[in-house]
Amino acid sequence: MANRYNRLVFEVGEGITFEVSKKRNGEVILRALKIVSNNVYSELPTVSAGEYAEVLSVYTDNNGNKAVVPQGWTVSGVPKENIIWGNDKGLVIYYIPKEKVSGINWQNPNEVETLMRAYDQFVWTPVGLLTANATLDGIHFNEKFGRMNYRNDKFSESAFNEPLVGELLSQKESVDKYDGYYSSRYRISKDEETGKPRSVKGADSWTTINFPTAKEIASTMVQSKTVTSHLMYGSEYDTREKWVIESGTVTTKKIARDSTELGNYYNNGNYPSRIVKTGEDGCINNIYGIAGNLEEWTQEQYDDSSYRVLRNGCYYAYGDYCPVDYRSYYLPDGIYSFTCFRATLCIK
Repeated sequence: MANRYNRLVFEVGEGITFEVSKKRNGEVILRALKIVSNNVYSELPTVSAGEYAEVLSVYTDNNGNKAVVPQGWTVSGVPKENIIWGNDKGLVIYYIPKEKVSGINWQNPNEVETLMRAYDQFVWTPVGLLTANATLDGIHFNEKFGRMNYRNDKFSESAFNEPLVGELLSQKESVDKYDGYYSSRYRISKDEETGKPRSVKGADSWTTINFPTAKEIASTMVQSKTVTSHLMYGSEYDTREKWVIESGTVTTKKIARDSTELGNYYNNGNYPSRIVKTGEDGCINNIYGIAGNLEEWTQEQYDDSSYRVLRNGCYYAYGDYCPVDYRSYYLPDGIYSFTCFRATLCIK
């Protein structure tokens, strides 16, 4: 082809852009990106990078992609933390008191590090930019938001299941409305002084916890007229996986077959043979601890609904046996030292 053509011209429709990346083998990848156009965003006030959202607002990054920002949250002023789509990119919001936001120097790494350890952080999954190949009913795989069968998992009432009712239905409606959702940047930890759940760096994950307790605690993390929180569902977990793959950050193989190099596994020599603190176990698309270290409770069910699904592997597991997409299941009342959890926000 190089000998036949002097140049290649790509014509694209309105709202479509191209992301160009070069692989080590010399291949050039052209990835078409569609900027989400959501009418609900036109009705919301705007907020900029590093700015506090006085009310429910919309943020637009440098590429024209948009995300909703809940009232009381601040968009990160760090460039690598306020891009919605791209290789190892992800939008981060911080729960910082309004009176402290204006004095922040987002260009100072030490100051940002202090923020990461002091204030809760959540990361946006841009569902509207994903392909429609997930499932919510276990039968049809035509959803952008839903579960994936990377490891040929069987989704049905007699296997892995997740009824689209109640809280999950509300979240689906929110995702349809705003084209995405926020999940905790870190595994949830317990504040040493208040006992409240946190999503911050440098803390001990909240371990040795059963499913009902994890679900209850996750629901108390954020409660307001416009935002609630809950324990992650399998649909949210898988949609987040699909995002990190389709954004070009990692391959499907590394998520579903061998995640060893992505995090704290027994066979990854870069980590000790023990649990490490939040933020010390790898970062993908601005989400920490996406692989290894600890298994995470989800609201996905197995079989007769008495078992609940945990995702990921842990520090004493092998990354090729328990990759990120690995599903295990345990009795919900069981208390295990290797379990923890994350929270997700539902924006009304």
